[in-house]
Amino acid sequence: MAIATLGTVVLDCPDPVALAGFYARVLGGEIEDDGDGWVELTGATGTPLAFQIAPGFVPPAWPAPEGSQQFHLDLTVEDLDAAEKGVLALGATMLDAADSTRSWRVYADPAGHPFCLCAC
Repeated sequence: MAIATLGTVVLDCPDPVALAGFYARVLGGEIEDDGDGWVELTGATGTPLAFQIAPGFVPPAWPAPEGSQQFHLDLTVEDLDAAEKGVLALGATMLDAADSTRSWRVYADPAGHPFCLCAC
């Protein structure tokens, strides 16, 4: 028997509104800003995302032999090439050059959190 269910994934960042805007353009949904450093992305399919201000935020390094990335998001897409063009245009950064034989590619969002685009 489960003790809990996953309610929300929360990303620390220096600018919650800006990062929520990036993910709203990638995943859809609406931005709800409480005005106090907490922003939620609502109406998107899947597990909800929220963003909280983190003074002194340092993005994870990827890959980092001396440390880990802590976590990453896997985002399912139908067309890897089209999705890649889209996220790069929105400010994502390529972290792992695409290998045309793989069904996934690794990027960082504008705040530096790693995420993968994964072909469905």
